[in-house]
Amino acid sequence: MCRTLGVGVSGYFAWWRRPENRYTQADVTLTTSIHKIHQQSRGTYGAPRVQAVLADEGLQVSRARITRLMKAADLRVRCKRKFRSTTNSKHRHLVAENLLNREFTADRPNQKWVTDIT
Repeated sequence: MCRTLGVGVSGYFAWWRRPENRYTQADVTLTTSIHKIHQQSRGTYGAPRVQAVLADEGLQVSRARITRLMKAADLRVRCKRKFRSTTNSKHRHLVAENLLNREFTADRPNQKWVTDIT
């Protein structure tokens, strides 16, 4: 593998044995804190609110770093949709009569046609 990639064997094993740097270790601990905050908010806190909570805890972290770590941990914000009324029951249009009165069986074909608007 080292020959194929053009890498020295000793260099590969030196990289493999090398411990993680302090930024990567700090990212791991910060990700656990972000995950905990995200769970406590039931998935509604994004990077700005997580940043505010971390600031209340005494940690100064940039929003870009929080966004990067949330994206890497696949933490997404669940937004509550605004209620929108889709039916206007106070209109002046004519309302069609219920001719079938829930009797959907027919004696012959092409006598009764029904549909569902949903």
